Amino acid sequence: VQVPPASRGTGATMDMNVSGPDNATILMLRDPVIAVALPVVYSLVAVVSIPGNLFSLWVLCRHIGPKSPSVVFMINLSVTDLMLASVLPFQIYYHRNGNHWVFGEVLCNVVTVVFYANMYSSILTMTCISVERFLGVVYPLASAPWRRRRYAVAACAAAWLLLLVALSPLARTDLTYAVEELGIVTCFDVLKSTMLPSVAMWAIFLFTLFIVLFFIPFVVTVACYTATILTLLRASDPQGRGQRRRAVSLAFVVLLAFVTCFAPNNFVLLVHMVSRLFLGRSYYHVYKLTLCLSCVNNCLDPFVYYFASREFQLRLRRYLGYGPLPATCRDAGRDSLFSPRTLSARSMSSGHGDGLEAPGRPALRRQESVF
Repeated sequence: VQVPPASRGTGATMDMNVSGPDNATILMLRDPVIAVALPVVYSLVAVVSIPGNLFSLWVLCRHIGPKSPSVVFMINLSVTDLMLASVLPFQIYYHRNGNHWVFGEVLCNVVTVVFYANMYSSILTMTCISVERFLGVVYPLASAPWRRRRYAVAACAAAWLLLLVALSPLARTDLTYAVEELGIVTCFDVLKSTMLPSVAMWAIFLFTLFIVLFFIPFVVTVACYTATILTLLRASDPQGRGQRRRAVSLAFVVLLAFVTCFAPNNFVLLVHMVSRLFLGRSYYHVYKLTLCLSCVNNCLDPFVYYFASREFQLRLRRYLGYGPLPATCRDAGRDSLFSPRTLSARSMSSGHGDGLEAPGRPALRRQESVF
């Protein structure tokens, strides 16, 4: 793709003062560490994520069903993980081929939009899960009218609409770029400044990605899980001490995965885009390496589902030939951790219900709900 000198950019941001990629971008495209690390990590993620999330989706849809908001969010999360994993083979070949894109302009746009849309969709979905669990544990009665399946579906639809609007500039422009110095065609590693009309528009686009699609969800997730853990730790039910300990551990693991997988990549993106737009420096090579961490989350989600849901444990043990759960696990884990039935029963013993029961029905309905 030949473009006028004034419209060339570097390092997934723009620079209108150069006639081609700068030395930092050239070095990044030649970096042997990136050429090896990214394909290796992406390959491992694809190998683990695809079968793990296919199994998760099978259990969620066929054996549990979208009966509660949490399961709706988790089905969305499984689909998101699978869509992201489906484009990893293109990324693997691209980096193994010396960062040379051979699949054409249209497929470059599709792979890029799918990759980033599903990465940010994971963030937004996990935030929705954290909010739903926070409301169910801390405000079970007051939040009952809002913790319904239809609102979970609406939240997922709204999140995808937000993503499509935020990433629309990527879908409307040619993301391939011919690097004449190396004789390669990159895909979303070098952008043209003409993709957006001004530096201000570039700043708005990049800061929207960071603030709206990461930082705000990050703060909300940390706040919700912290409040949830503190509430569970303050609970005074001696009979549920073991299950409460596992529930707290699960919340901690989910929060740790969120912080470990998504925070480094997005904070490095913030440093890179400020440096690139206003200081003329590039940290894109660091950003490319931390991008791997965001994909690693795909591998962690199926394991979180396993520890969160007894149904997952039973199905997986049966599939692997390990037989039923031990007696202690069956008794302590009769319901999924964070399930409405477990939380409601214990809350009602102190005068508080989960609020998921139908009006006028004293009996509690079991609804599989993870997190």
